[in-house]
Amino acid sequence: MNLAQKLGYPENTKLLIIHADDAGLSHSENQATIKALQNGSVNSYSIMVPCPWFFEMALFAQKNPNYDCGIHLTLTCEWENYKFGPVLPASQVSSLTDHNGYFYKSRADFKNNAKSAEIKKELTAQIERALQFGIKPTHLDSHMCSVGVTPEILEIYKELGRTYNLPVFINKDFVESIRLSDEKYNYENTILADNLIIGNFADFETGALKNYYAKALDNIPPGFNVLLIHPAFDESEMQGITINHPNFGSEWRQIDFDFFTSQECKSKLKENNIQLITWREVLSIRKFVN
Repeated sequence: MNLAQKLGYPENTKLLIIHADDAGLSHSENQATIKALQNGSVNSYSIMVPCPWFFEMALFAQKNPNYDCGIHLTLTCEWENYKFGPVLPASQVSSLTDHNGYFYKSRADFKNNAKSAEIKKELTAQIERALQFGIKPTHLDSHMCSVGVTPEILEIYKELGRTYNLPVFINKDFVESIRLSDEKYNYENTILADNLIIGNFADFETGALKNYYAKALDNIPPGFNVLLIHPAFDESEMQGITINHPNFGSEWRQIDFDFFTSQECKSKLKENNIQLITWREVLSIRKFVN
């Protein structure tokens, strides 16, 4: 049986999770995520525990356990003037940080410096802090897919999913697109997302990002699909965070918010017979894998 059948749907059902990354990054990101959950079509989000606005979103998660909430495991910080580092003292996980004690900016620098034992230690600490704040996570996912740069690190990620009895978000094609290792990856005994839908910079540059999302919903294939967005508001806070970084920058995030809270999006879901599912449902059939 495929995932749809295990969940009680017909074999060729178009399953979709519309997921908002990066909650906790900023006040703007938090407020846009909350509004997208409450008033839009977004039905999943994940929190960056190391970020300054984690506490605000943790309070929301405590008070609103009905929404799917993941831990957005964080090992890199891509922004130019806005920085954050590990939840553990930098001295305990020094291979994960630059000389200022912040996470590395790129996946390559992270991969070239990070020690496996310290990766596991920091990621465990992020999960434990979320639990300490009363968050009941529905899944794990990864900021910038940093856990996918090598097979060894991906195994740490999968192991954490088993330890905490949580599904881990993995799309094979995306991992292969960002991998920094020639070693063989092991995708067995894992529920894989068949299809990851994420906006691309070319469409953003040409002003066609909204149309990209609309067409993507028109062409959702049967199977387990995840549509990944980053809702926030295009105002001074996010403009400062994303300065000189238009890729997933402030303007891009406003477009994400606008489209996925629109009536057009809701209509597309209905017209195309798309079944929104949750990570809780995926967790309920996780017994089918080890």
